[in-house]
Amino acid sequence: AADLGSGAGAAGLALIARCPLASVTLVEAEPAMADFARQSLLLPENAALAKRADVLETDVTLSGAAREAAGLAASSFDFVISNPPFNAPADRQAKGALKRKAHVLEPGALGQWVKTAAAIARPRGQLAMILRPVLLPEMLGALAGRFGAIQIQPIHARSEEAAIRIVIRAAKGSRAALEMLPGLVLHAGSGQDFTAEAAAVFDGKAALFSN
Repeated sequence: AADLGSGAGAAGLALIARCPLASVTLVEAEPAMADFARQSLLLPENAALAKRADVLETDVTLSGAAREAAGLAASSFDFVISNPPFNAPADRQAKGALKRKAHVLEPGALGQWVKTAAAIARPRGQLAMILRPVLLPEMLGALAGRFGAIQIQPIHARSEEAAIRIVIRAAKGSRAALEMLPGLVLHAGSGQDFTAEAAAVFDGKAALFSN
């Protein structure tokens, strides 16, 4: 698997912790964050996972020969995951240059991320990405002609509230129809306790997607 924009590697390491036969390449452009990812792999508690993980410091938005030269070979991954930056440049900015870069998605960049995912995924390879709901139209446009069998999983803080995130899964080259799945509710009532469904996902006892 490839984790595009991996940061310190939390998502990619979680993936291989749940999938004992999987390996992951943590792809991160920011040198400081790539170094954090390398440090994550050096932690004693991650020793077993580190055998199945590596860090590639490169820009996800590279294309063509530049992307290949950077180490992202075409059709080389069965699964691509990503939690890309989710704020627009006009949104309130996080303090600190590193946080701003991690949180801000430049106009048109989402399409470049999806293009890279399509290039490096094998035929019928899977893509999973978490986004703010406002990015759904742009995401669907980027997926068109590249990925099908799109499944959209809304994530709600509480049942009566609008979704705060969406998780999208798609298959490269598939022509299967789009599915909107039932939403996952994180908290019950006004408290901070997780619902049974959310707790099962977080504990690795259940999956967001059924197949």
